[in-house]
Amino acid sequence: MHSANMLLKKFVRSSVFPFAAQHGMKKDLFPLSRTLSLSLCLKQDNSCSPSEKLDLDAWKKVMKSGLQEEVSETVSECKELSTLAAAREVLEMWRLAGRSVPENISEEQLKTFMECPSKSAKKKYLRYLHIKELYKKNDKRKMDEKRERRLATQEQASKTGDTRRNSFICLWASTMDRAHSWRVAQSMIFGQPLIFDMSYEKYMSVREVADTVRQIVLSEGCNRRSVDPFHIHFCNFKDDSLYHKEFVKHYREAWGKLLITATDQCYTEVFPKDKLIYLTADSPKVMKTFDHDKIYIVGSMVDRSIKTGVSLAQAKRLGLETAALPLEKYLLWNTGAKNLTLDQMMHILLTLKDTGDWRKALEFVPKRKYCGFVSKPVNELKKNLNLINTLKLGTKQEEVRKQFAKNYSKKLTQE
Repeated sequence: MHSANMLLKKFVRSSVFPFAAQHGMKKDLFPLSRTLSLSLCLKQDNSCSPSEKLDLDAWKKVMKSGLQEEVSETVSECKELSTLAAAREVLEMWRLAGRSVPENISEEQLKTFMECPSKSAKKKYLRYLHIKELYKKNDKRKMDEKRERRLATQEQASKTGDTRRNSFICLWASTMDRAHSWRVAQSMIFGQPLIFDMSYEKYMSVREVADTVRQIVLSEGCNRRSVDPFHIHFCNFKDDSLYHKEFVKHYREAWGKLLITATDQCYTEVFPKDKLIYLTADSPKVMKTFDHDKIYIVGSMVDRSIKTGVSLAQAKRLGLETAALPLEKYLLWNTGAKNLTLDQMMHILLTLKDTGDWRKALEFVPKRKYCGFVSKPVNELKKNLNLINTLKLGTKQEEVRKQFAKNYSKKLTQE
């Protein structure tokens, strides 16, 4: 069949084409020759498989569905690109207007910016990214300055011959690092557990989760350098959560080597309920002493955006004992919430575990939150306040004078 097709082509070229060219019929002859060759090929294919029939309707449906899917995908991609481009234009306009907008923003951050419910929320998110970028630039500048100082000291040490001292410092630092790691490894077997409840992600924004993880990182470093560290447990911890992403950002390759226990189980499934105590500022019960046989739970959250009573409700829902730090008993507290950061809580618990002294432990509370430590017992302070109130009211003056004289005589005899 192939040879017949070739002979037909030669015949058309040798005899038919010159005749058509002389009479002006060459344009009409080209489609005729094409159909002859194609008909021969089709006859050959039909002769090979006469039983097969092509279902044109099904073929058209398949082709139309494929085209529709491709068109829908391209339209969605175009819409997404157009919205991202529009958002970038808005950011550029805001930057030119003098608002606090980050210089570099990723697509993920841009999508988060577009998902903000209001204009004020968008402004707050951009301001957060701007401040975060400034912090990164400042940290980078400090690291560069530190590197330059280190290089300068190394050059000076090489000139003066102080390389032995620097090598001793590096050896001492590596030795202490190994010692701290050994203590934490021992605490994972014999140490007292301390639980961080990681079930508050739904109550916080991305920024607040990042702040929470930063506080937990500081807490882990403080615990690692302690003489008798806790065995830290991350309970209700999901692998695909924002907590996990932020931890990977902070620790990077060291996240898999961290000497902690992370589990997606609840702490009530891991430990007995009668040993668990949930530490929350909303608890009506005040913690008197540190119990080495109990297991304390700390909520992993930033308190400035959390509604009061969330951690207390969580503990009551699970039927757990709760406790609050005795801040008013030992501190002259100013007005404000009694919520502390997670690293401050870690410092307080470690000091209580080592010494049992509340005065030393509560020194880690920020100074701006209290005027000073209570130097007298609470009962005596209450008596003095009652005396002042009665003097102001002008009632029972004789009783007040007698009480004052009695207290004054006791004070003189004691002195």
